Amino acid sequence: MPESPSFPNALERARANSPFLARLIEQRPAVAALLQDGDAEAALALAREEGEARADISEGLRIERGGVALAVAIADLAGAWDLTRVTRTLSDFADRACTQAVAAAITVRTPGATPQGFAIIALGKHGGRELNYSSDIDPIFLYDRETLPTRDGEEPAMAAVRIGRRIVELLQEQTAHGYVFRVDLRLRPTPEVSPIALPIAGAISHYESSAMAWEQAAFIRARAAAGDIALGERFLEAIRPFIWRRSLDFGQIRNIDTMRRSIRDHYAGGQAIGPGYDLKRGRGGIRECEFFVQAQQLIHGGRNEGLRGADTRTSLAALRDAGHVPAEDAETIAGAYEVLRTAEHRLQMLHDRQTHEIPRQAEERDAAARLHGLADGDALIGWVKPPALRVDAIYSAFADWEETETPTLPLDDDRLDASLRAFGFDDPAGPGRLVRRWRSGKLRAIRSEKGREGFEAVLPALLTAVAAAPDPARALARLDSMFERLPSAINFFDLLMARPALIALLGDLLSYTPVLADQLARRADLIDRLVEPDARTLPGSIEEIAEALQPPQAGDYERFLDRVRADVGEMRFLLGAQLIEGKVDPLAVAGGYARLAEAATQVLAGRAIAEFESAHGRVPGGELVILALGRLGGRALTHSSDLDLIFLFTGSYESRSDGERQLGATDYFNRLSQRVIAALSVPTAIGALYEVDTRLRPSGAQGPPCVSLASFETYQREKAWTWEHMALTRARAIYGHDEARTAVGAILSAVLRDQTATDLAAEVRSMRGQIAAHKPPSGPLDVKRLPGGLIDAEFVIHFLQLTHKCGLHPELDLAAEALVEGGHLEPAFAEARRFLTRLLILVRLVSPDCAEPPVPVRGLIAQSLELAGWDAVMATLDDARAVVIAAWEGPLGPRDTLPQKE
Repeated sequence: MPESPSFPNALERARANSPFLARLIEQRPAVAALLQDGDAEAALALAREEGEARADISEGLRIERGGVALAVAIADLAGAWDLTRVTRTLSDFADRACTQAVAAAITVRTPGATPQGFAIIALGKHGGRELNYSSDIDPIFLYDRETLPTRDGEEPAMAAVRIGRRIVELLQEQTAHGYVFRVDLRLRPTPEVSPIALPIAGAISHYESSAMAWEQAAFIRARAAAGDIALGERFLEAIRPFIWRRSLDFGQIRNIDTMRRSIRDHYAGGQAIGPGYDLKRGRGGIRECEFFVQAQQLIHGGRNEGLRGADTRTSLAALRDAGHVPAEDAETIAGAYEVLRTAEHRLQMLHDRQTHEIPRQAEERDAAARLHGLADGDALIGWVKPPALRVDAIYSAFADWEETETPTLPLDDDRLDASLRAFGFDDPAGPGRLVRRWRSGKLRAIRSEKGREGFEAVLPALLTAVAAAPDPARALARLDSMFERLPSAINFFDLLMARPALIALLGDLLSYTPVLADQLARRADLIDRLVEPDARTLPGSIEEIAEALQPPQAGDYERFLDRVRADVGEMRFLLGAQLIEGKVDPLAVAGGYARLAEAATQVLAGRAIAEFESAHGRVPGGELVILALGRLGGRALTHSSDLDLIFLFTGSYESRSDGERQLGATDYFNRLSQRVIAALSVPTAIGALYEVDTRLRPSGAQGPPCVSLASFETYQREKAWTWEHMALTRARAIYGHDEARTAVGAILSAVLRDQTATDLAAEVRSMRGQIAAHKPPSGPLDVKRLPGGLIDAEFVIHFLQLTHKCGLHPELDLAAEALVEGGHLEPAFAEARRFLTRLLILVRLVSPDCAEPPVPVRGLIAQSLELAGWDAVMATLDDARAVVIAAWEGPLGPRDTLPQKE
């Protein structure tokens, strides 16, 4: 190919080697003249003008198609247009031709009617705007019974079929001017029995309930291309959950690869790279490039909208950027795809045939090579062979997951105990009982034939991993509980077979943490997230998380809530898994939990407010402000932390909302705050998100859910108890506009700096005594309530903050550091509190009852705390508690003689 565009050279090669292009050059001299001058854009425009000048639409489309075919071919051969420009120009012409055909088919039958109620969904390369040079199109025709124009007394179904037939005729019929596009309607549901045009409701029902695996893959590149675009987009939106599944069905991926294998078998003669090689269906060919991309889109696109592109190379780049495809593999496949598609175009340009096979005849092979600028057919084969071989290697490695070896020791009942010992169980009695129970058919998840097949296929590897887990007995018990709660396990077993590395991870999770094991029982698909590229990274900023939590389509309110809850649940699960792996500081994970909760609050509050405003309007000059306290206010949550929130509103309580159902400001914001609380805490099909505690609001449980800023300030200055001011030291606004947040911050600062108490030390001691009496430590690892634990540490910090008006930061780390710098605390206190916090974060996940954990869990805790062993953990705990008690006793008196409040 020339280094710079050379249109005369391209025209010369076309005349000499392509009978089809030579004929077009002779038939379209004006278009050819513009191309000779190097003006492909003008040639394309002229082709369109010549087509539009014809009164007959059938003739006009064919005239335009000839001009487009000539302009595209010469611009391509000249090196002026790259593959993307070539395929998109061809695809855009297909859109335009289909649009005109729909309009003509409707208006001829029903003159004066608006061409609506009939849509063309483009699939395959047309849907991805990647049409071949000589390609058919694969549309699906849809119609809406309510809006499709019909003749008097005509059923919409029959009208739609007649319109569809006329569209096919306008596009496909061979006339003296050729054809426009070959039309293949076989991608519609059950094409052997279904009409060529489908009602939208029936089509949606099919894809929601009975579609095949290949149909899911086909719709990755689906696009509303012509006709009633709004109707087509409504259909695609309705079936989006069918295409992009958050819970991946690895059985579908296996089916897709089975299709790929059957294609190899069916076209066995075109697999070897040489004369007769099939550029599309051969090993390492175009289809395998596309399958490689589409399979991974199906795997990851359900959770990442950025991977749902229709264009192969753009989608491949997105998969690379997301970390799902190695950069080298992505570059190899993208380059190979361009070579193979370009070679395919050269073959098709010879005679305008939809061929993909390197010609077996030497003359034809040489002609295709010379058309491209190569010496001969051998050079053509030498051009395509290296990239095809590289694609074959990459795709075969990717697809071989199906054949990954797993243990195959016999598990029949007669030899079950021996097999379990071989797997690694010293005492097979307990595991044997569970295996027999699982096989009994009593568990719903393993009752169906497919469920049993998947269970037996994965059981050897699963038992091997459990036997090697840190605590096999505990892992087995939790696995049994998980099987009990799974509504269906087919996809779960498919997933484990597809990704054997997950089995070992599952054994660890089941051994170490009942909390994550319970989450897996509710949503077994969560385990798949552990092999995603972001599984071992902490969440980004609050703004980044909030953006990621916004569903691509708002949908109805309940669907929105479920989607956000599912996403937040996944992120919390991943954070917990990072703690189990022991490779990240628990304090960093606590910060991630807090950023996630704050982002979720912002997203859900925003949607709840929008929903509420649709009925009640807005209160002029007023808005909702959400105040976080406790661990959320301090930006350090555990896996199971609830959210301590106070709801406030700005503006006058005398105002009224301006919606159809008006409310007074106080009533308005009280109802709105309850709506937000429900969005955060009410269980749905996905489950509950957070427990929300609003008892720190003015007047506690006796007060209204939401008060004005003015009332809040008055209460805090005139009526609040000392413990409420202590709670305010960790308060900060997490929802509301900047002006409102600033106003709240000013109130908090003024109240805390102006706060006075007659005997603050006595009140603090009394409060701590009351807590000790009513909520004693629940176990030896209750580092929150133990003497010298986190409650004591927090009380010391709050006492010193209010006494010295120093270190008034919501984050306790910053507060402690400021108090150390001010000379109010010893430096050892800050480190002791951090140790206690790290231990709490771990205990909440691995030993939520605060009991001393089993030996394997002790090792995990020691590793996460970077200590030599369990004895070192307990010694460090004792030391930290001693430091806190010393810090307490300096300003507050003996820790072991706390008074109890009457």
